Amino acid sequence: MKALVYEGPGKKSLQDRPVPKIAASTDAIVRVTRTTICGTDLHILKGDVPTCTPGRILGHEGVGIVEEAGAGVTQFKKGDHVLISCISSCGKCEYCRRGMYSHCTTGGWILGNTIDGTQAEYVRIPHADTSLYPIPAGADEEALVMLSDILPTGFECGVLNGKVQPGSTVAIVGSGPIGLAALLTAQFYSPAQIIMVDLDDNRLEVAKRLGATHTLKVNGDEAKQRILNLTDGKGVDTAIEAVGVPATFEFCEAIIAPGGVIANVGVHGVKADLHLETLWSQNISITTRLVDTVSTSMLLKTVQSGKLDPKKLITHHFKLDGILDAYDAFSRAASTRALKVIIEAQ
Repeated sequence: MKALVYEGPGKKSLQDRPVPKIAASTDAIVRVTRTTICGTDLHILKGDVPTCTPGRILGHEGVGIVEEAGAGVTQFKKGDHVLISCISSCGKCEYCRRGMYSHCTTGGWILGNTIDGTQAEYVRIPHADTSLYPIPAGADEEALVMLSDILPTGFECGVLNGKVQPGSTVAIVGSGPIGLAALLTAQFYSPAQIIMVDLDDNRLEVAKRLGATHTLKVNGDEAKQRILNLTDGKGVDTAIEAVGVPATFEFCEAIIAPGGVIANVGVHGVKADLHLETLWSQNISITTRLVDTVSTSMLLKTVQSGKLDPKKLITHHFKLDGILDAYDAFSRAASTRALKVIIEAQ
């Protein structure tokens, strides 16, 4: 089968690999029909994720059709159309029982990280019963690719962890796919202001169309002052960091109001300064989280009802043979205007 393989920092290639086989009775083999590229894949290629070693097939998002199910799989059978969760969950360990599927002792974020992932024609899914979701008949499977990772990530790590409330003020720093997913799902709670901050005009235009009340193409002290002006000098109740670099995290520290929450979503490869000298007395909470996908079923229903349209985040289409071009387009988003790319694997 064809697969996109990580070969070390800055290196990747499309290779022929053996079709995966059932390794445990609870596994399923899924024939991938559509997958995509995540910002986390770019972090891997930068060398920010040491758990992902050279030789790994990348990717942790997608939809497909069950090709084979292990003897212990009871919820799925050959031919079922399924949504692949970016998080594999046994459903039984201490962390899974607490709803922290991302820390499953035999799962978590392993696809495209510590085991081979979805940017291939086939993928092995451990704990298939609790790591796959049935796709309803007639559903737009292309749109559902967005439910593998970015929508639950933006919602859980940004909106829920950020304690977005009706009438509150929210700043989302970074208008990439994750930031836009946080924007879409923050509107479930009717905040009074959602301020999107980015340096890319196209992404800010998209954010405005998707419901942002304000967009700011500024950085540093100017951006801070603009946000203070918009919030009567108080700062925002929730600051969602959706980039993963020190400057954006420290910017969130600078714009948070007393009693506010900084919700980190970005993947950080280097340290960021924590300014306790200014935060210590301000009743500030800082949250971190790896997506648990506890919200996937709810989001799936929301998409099916037409209340949420993740297809608006899709900008480009490629075949698996052209996945290197897809990576090039995704990594040069400022010039290509790429948000999420769909890669047809079959």
